[in-house]
Amino acid sequence: MLPGTYLKGVGARFDPAYLYSQMVDMPTGRAEALECGAAVRINSDWNVTVTLLAPPTCHPSTGLVEFPVHHMRGGTSTGVVIWAPYAPDDEALREELLRHLMGVPFTGVLRGNKQTTGLGRGPATSNKVFFVDLETVDGRPRLVSTLAQLAATHSGVDWSVNCGNMSSALPLWALDCGLVDFDRSHNEIEIRNTNTGVISTGRMLRDAGGALVPTEIPGVYGQFPGVDLFLQRPVGSKTGKLLPTGHAVDLIDGIRVSCVDVAVPMVIINAADLGKTAHESIEALESDPEFISKLRRTWIQAGLRMKLRRRDASLMSESEIAASETIPKVCIVGAPQNGGAISVRYFTPQTGHASMAVSGGCCLAAACLIDGTVASEVATGLPDVSQTGQDVVIGIENPAGMLEATVSARRLGDGLDIPRVAYRRSAQVLLKGNVPLYNASDALKAAIKTNAERLSPAML
Repeated sequence: MLPGTYLKGVGARFDPAYLYSQMVDMPTGRAEALECGAAVRINSDWNVTVTLLAPPTCHPSTGLVEFPVHHMRGGTSTGVVIWAPYAPDDEALREELLRHLMGVPFTGVLRGNKQTTGLGRGPATSNKVFFVDLETVDGRPRLVSTLAQLAATHSGVDWSVNCGNMSSALPLWALDCGLVDFDRSHNEIEIRNTNTGVISTGRMLRDAGGALVPTEIPGVYGQFPGVDLFLQRPVGSKTGKLLPTGHAVDLIDGIRVSCVDVAVPMVIINAADLGKTAHESIEALESDPEFISKLRRTWIQAGLRMKLRRRDASLMSESEIAASETIPKVCIVGAPQNGGAISVRYFTPQTGHASMAVSGGCCLAAACLIDGTVASEVATGLPDVSQTGQDVVIGIENPAGMLEATVSARRLGDGLDIPRVAYRRSAQVLLKGNVPLYNASDALKAAIKTNAERLSPAML
């Protein structure tokens, strides 16, 4: 048996040495290995990947290809998580698969689409799909995540950013799939995001007996498994710079803005400069056409000044930034009213956010500590960052309540070093199973079938 091949069954732990010994002499050991019952991949370094997810299948009665997914919530976002080795390698076919799963148009624009044919739920916060794989680093498993951001009304797929909220669902997903086995002594796993290059660490909250600890967060009713997510070296996630324009404040059409890149590139505006307070409801802001027009013009021009780039590293055009569902993020900020450091109303950028995105929250929290930014001018009650470094907890008031982000920072001359930012979320599995792919192209069906056959015992 060669690296890259799989065994198929239904869910047990494998001792790698035992499994390897069984696979050396095929078909003698095949029955014993399959009896254990999981999908098992022998990686290129001969490490063994085990997942309890069955591979894609063809339904015996309908003939439809059925693709396995987890429908999940991470923080205040919902979306789908996919075991990447089951998906087509070709990007165009992956995008077709995404459109089937989420119920978005296959081509062009479809205004008013309600996504009744898929798992998407309308806003950008509920149109996210993660492809996840597993790699081994220094003898420890590490998740590899790739985010696809979709929109209800058009067929485009944005591969340019990560999602902090949905990332918090990945440790629970890995646990549910049997890819990791958290216990009291080890409840963390690293996550390497391919969209941004950012590495984070997910820590499942466990009690003394090893049970998952429920937690409650703003914007989510009830208590669910808690996850702490630490973003390592988040500065310059898309631009390579803390301040992409080189300035703490830029003037755009007479409006002072700060462009900051920590976990995600974001445009920060004092709400007062747009005649607002950052205490309005998102509905009230979105129903004000003059405000939305000014906000839109500002973040588009700021995006050009930030020199945002496509995946091929070429600069994004003005029309591309104007149509982007993901970058730059934009927010208006004002004085806090309920014990936080700052109040915010956040846009993704095309739509207003009902609470506060985690990556955007981390960026805003960091901006509060950067001398001269709009955020630092508005924020209250924060300490001066020392040269020795410290963890600063920053409360961000938003429509759903309070998001607390922890920024590790230290003063470096006139600048700031930010080695990591952290936040707490909750996560849950909403549904898991197979999605029948109606009207899939022959190319998509063939690609999925090829992967399924690669996982079949008949291939051993």
